[in-house]
Amino acid sequence: MPPTFDSVADERLHRKQRLAAAFRLFSKAGFDEGVAGHITARDPEFPDTFWVNPFAMHFSLIKVSDLIRVDHAGTVVEGTWPVNPAAFAIHSQVHAARPDAVAAAHTHSTYGRALASLGQSLEPITQDACAFYEDQSLFDDFTGVVLDTEEGKRIAHALDDNKLVVLRNHGLLTVGSSVDSAAWWFLTAERSAQVQLTAKAAGTVVPIAEADAKQTYGVIGSEFLGWLSFQPIYDRIVAEQPDLLD
Repeated sequence: MPPTFDSVADERLHRKQRLAAAFRLFSKAGFDEGVAGHITARDPEFPDTFWVNPFAMHFSLIKVSDLIRVDHAGTVVEGTWPVNPAAFAIHSQVHAARPDAVAAAHTHSTYGRALASLGQSLEPITQDACAFYEDQSLFDDFTGVVLDTEEGKRIAHALDDNKLVVLRNHGLLTVGSSVDSAAWWFLTAERSAQVQLTAKAAGTVVPIAEADAKQTYGVIGSEFLGWLSFQPIYDRIVAEQPDLLD
């Protein structure tokens, strides 16, 4: 079961450990694209601030001690590295619009970008894709690199109360009630995008019936299942790269 904490300090450390692990896992998955991409975790004591990766540090090198905390004005209040302006512009508005979202993930992953370039969302053609059935949206616009919080507000509005938003010509963004679930939703959304694009290139896909898609969503689309699915890969990356906890 998800852990409980005796203090905000313990909860903060837990979130930061999961965040550092998520960056290492995203790197192994090939989600790093130059300086693009960010995952954020709301601070449990100061919820109008969030922890995020330092600007221009490679995902594969990020440790707990490297993470920076940013306030609602984009000021780094803990840490010595600068913040990616796009990370602040997008994530500050997502966290503000979604008090339930402890974490948010966005990178320029290959298949997420391919799906976004088609202006498509995930279709219920596999069991795994049903985790997003009626729980995703499409931000059907692109006006360049997101550097303005007004654009971040538009993205947050498009996300609405869903766990996934496909940003047209840009990529994927997921949120979760834990760092674990937000990271897992991104990982499985990217794989589902890969399967969808591959299947459609090969032939005519067979969609899952609405009633079956809803039933499947009820089993695999919950925040608990998102959290649980992250646990084995968290254990694996910590065993492989224990320095991430430093």
